[in-house]
Amino acid sequence: MRHLVTYRFIDEVSKVGSIRKAAETLNITPSALNRRIQAFEEELGAQVFERLPRGVRLNTVGELLIHHIRSQISDLDRLKSRIADLEGVRRGHVSIACSQALLPYFLPRQIAAYRRAHPAVTFSVLPRDRAAAEQELTSYRCDLALVFEPVRLAEFQALAVVRQAVHAVMAPTHPLAGRETLRLRDVQRYPLCLPTVPYGVRQLLEQAAARRGETLTPTLESDSFEFLRHYAANEAVLAFQIPIGLQPPVHAGDLVSAPVDARDVPAGVLLLGQLRHRALPVASARFADQLVTELQRSFDVA
Repeated sequence: MRHLVTYRFIDEVSKVGSIRKAAETLNITPSALNRRIQAFEEELGAQVFERLPRGVRLNTVGELLIHHIRSQISDLDRLKSRIADLEGVRRGHVSIACSQALLPYFLPRQIAAYRRAHPAVTFSVLPRDRAAAEQELTSYRCDLALVFEPVRLAEFQALAVVRQAVHAVMAPTHPLAGRETLRLRDVQRYPLCLPTVPYGVRQLLEQAAARRGETLTPTLESDSFEFLRHYAANEAVLAFQIPIGLQPPVHAGDLVSAPVDARDVPAGVLLLGQLRHRALPVASARFADQLVTELQRSFDVA
């Protein structure tokens, strides 16, 4: 506990890779921050940072230390949350790493519903691809991950798993608009706007094409699903999304969507998880319970 402030200083330096930049964020002079780190290294008996011409980076000792630091900070946050519960005030902070499909509709609604009951709880939402989201868990930078087609590290503990079919998204004037389902051979006749390779939707489409002995050649690709969706409103192309990231059309001219037939592209899975064996802070655990209930109510459990 006595090193907690220093722990937070070291954690910030490790994130930005610079004592000067970390000092600006921490509102401390670079020389004072450097002295604080050097004093800690002297007490530890080993250096934790490798000094570079343009910054610093963790050495092997530092990598071990930063895992310990983030575990300690997480434990303290959990303790504070439980103390707040004893006082009858639900406080705390919930951090979530998630796929982009969760950003437009699902998470805003769920967070707002939770905060109506517990307005003192704050949130961080970090859009990440599936591998990066799991890395956020193992580094203690987030409490929960909600990702489509996760890589599933051994440290990942699943709390809920639901199926999500891949949908093609298009303008209402597109030749395929109005169909209830689409075959992959129909989809491939038109220009495709695809997410980049790290994303689960792209992986499912690529695997489906490979089973047909074909490859996908996108007209446009991006790591922003929001950009791809908006682009589909401007040209007769097909973008892709999963149901949790779709909103039914309300006005004339709104984008429409249709699922790609499961015979061609089987549904993927959306997984809510946490770091295995980690006891979550109260606020995060309660919010996870809310998400589990809503996911299982709204979608098919895998």
